Amino acid sequence: MAEKPATVNAELVKEMDAAPKKYPYSLDSEGKANYCPVWRFTQPHMMAFHLSWICFFMSFVATFAPASLAPIIRDDLFLTKSQLGNAGVAAVCGAIAARIFMGIVVDSIGPRYGAAATMLMTAPAVFCMALVTDFSTFACVRFFIGLSLCMFVCCQFWCGTMFNVKIVGTANAIAAGWGNMGGGACHFIMPLIYQGIKDGGVPGYQAWRWAFFVPGGIYILTATLTLLLGIDHPSGKDYRDLKKEGTLKAKGAMWPVVKCGLGNYRSWILALTYGYSFGVELTVDNVIVEYLFDQFGLNLAVAGALGAIFGLMNLFTRATGGMISDLVAKPFGMRGRIWALWIIQTLGGIFCIVLGKVSNSLSSTIVIMIVFSIFCQQACGLHFGITPFVSRRAYGVVSGLVGAGGNTGAAITQAIWFAGTAPWQLTLSKADGFVYMGIMTIGLTLPLFFIWFPMWGSMLTGPREGAEEEDYYMREWSAEEVASGLHQGSMRFAMESKSQRGTRDKRAAGAPLESHSNSDSEPAAAKPVVV
Repeated sequence: MAEKPATVNAELVKEMDAAPKKYPYSLDSEGKANYCPVWRFTQPHMMAFHLSWICFFMSFVATFAPASLAPIIRDDLFLTKSQLGNAGVAAVCGAIAARIFMGIVVDSIGPRYGAAATMLMTAPAVFCMALVTDFSTFACVRFFIGLSLCMFVCCQFWCGTMFNVKIVGTANAIAAGWGNMGGGACHFIMPLIYQGIKDGGVPGYQAWRWAFFVPGGIYILTATLTLLLGIDHPSGKDYRDLKKEGTLKAKGAMWPVVKCGLGNYRSWILALTYGYSFGVELTVDNVIVEYLFDQFGLNLAVAGALGAIFGLMNLFTRATGGMISDLVAKPFGMRGRIWALWIIQTLGGIFCIVLGKVSNSLSSTIVIMIVFSIFCQQACGLHFGITPFVSRRAYGVVSGLVGAGGNTGAAITQAIWFAGTAPWQLTLSKADGFVYMGIMTIGLTLPLFFIWFPMWGSMLTGPREGAEEEDYYMREWSAEEVASGLHQGSMRFAMESKSQRGTRDKRAAGAPLESHSNSDSEPAAAKPVVV
């Protein structure tokens, strides 16, 4: 029988008891916020929320700024269609390995230093866009700027650390959605910056280069604010300090953490399906301005403004995806979350097909693009209503792997249908590419039917009889680690995650801890590991 976890540390209990005075929202047994009032900047929860999405927003702006000015850069550097497409693939490839690595980083040192370091290390690449002279340098710089998209992992990990399991889907979706808006905002902002510099008397072939100093400078400013204002943990302290004090116990050796994340098949299924929600979104961000510019003969400013609509829909679309996930989880639990994801992502694939079929009408294209963006981006939010529950010990690694799946899907999809290098692409238009991308989305969303949690079940089957949340999360720890008390955080999380059974579940006895008022009670004793 495993050792009974200790109660929440005394300092955190004291802080939670004072929550009604100190915070405008209640806290749960882990010190996480039970609400997400986005209009507030309260330390540490809401400040972390705002810093996380702002960092992610800027990574999108810088990564897709070259796509915003593609027609101008294409003519200045004499790039072919295939070269421009391959540079777009390079931009999203950069973050594939970076997101997995960032998952390990945030599990080790926390999201604050991970976010700031990413911004400071990739800022030089943004400035270097002003120095490119040909395809090779252009693609290389886009690759290194794209590394900053690993900021997504910091964003989701930070929000997952600060908000209760019952609203983590909503908090994650709002933060990531507002960050994703950068992919649309840059299509509106960068042409205006370029035009403003050009109107100031700078020749066009120089104006687009000077425009990149704006996002590069904001990178440095954002990193500085993150270091000065950000806090890693609900206790109000950084990971380093908590580990020194012994308040935050170490997670043991690094390899077991990585093994937990990469060895869980649910991580890989979500990575695959995320490749056809977020991956599709990245692909559209890369090609939409050029598509509207060439297909309908629009000028750059108009094509950029219309193309920006797709990404700017993230103002509410991804957030509503997270809200839907949390909403259906109340009656239907985890099974409801997975069903909602499958339905909405499949609808996104259907409207992607329709987008390619209405290529002769600008008005129809814009209307369908808006509807398509709603379902595509809601599916992104729905993914991260599920991801936090795959593994407690390796939450960062799982987030990194799923996030990397998004970039991998974008790279593969763009290389197959939009790069212009494969033999079949010689007669394939971008409109045809949208059709085939939609078909792939529908087909590659089906593996969601194979996700099964022993304590919650799957889309088509119920839970295993007698399976408990403690069983699932305890199996990530060895007997020696349990004896050292390293599993205590997982046990508190297991108690909170009983809410994922749903109110229609007959196991009424498994009610989660509701708020800080219960913080003095101990979680149930850990049960023997059931694999």
